[in-house]
Amino acid sequence: MTKEAIFSLKLEAGLRAEFLAEAASEDRPASRVMRELMRGYIAQRRQDREYDDYLQRKVDAGRASMRMGHGRPNAEVEAEFAAKRDQVPADPA
Repeated sequence: MTKEAIFSLKLEAGLRAEFLAEAASEDRPASRVMRELMRGYIAQRRQDREYDDYLQRKVDAGRASMRMGHGRPNAEVEAEFAAKRDQVPADPA
C-alpha cells in the first residue's frame, strides 16, 4: 500500500521517547506500529458499532413482539423461575 499522507500529532516528550524505544526494541519502525494501532482501533470501533446495531435490532424485535401481544408479564416470568429454583437441590457444601 502506498503511503501518501502525513499524520502529525502532539504528545509528551516522555511518551514519544518510550514509544520509540519500545518500537526499536522490537526492531520495528514506529510508523508501522502506529499504522497497526490505527488499524486495530478502526477494527475495534467497527466491531463495537456492529454489536450496537445487532443489539438494537434485538431490542426492536422484542418491542415489536410485545406490541403484538407475544410477551409475558414480569411477575409471571419471575414466578416460573422461582418455582424452578425451588426444585434445584441445595448445595451440600
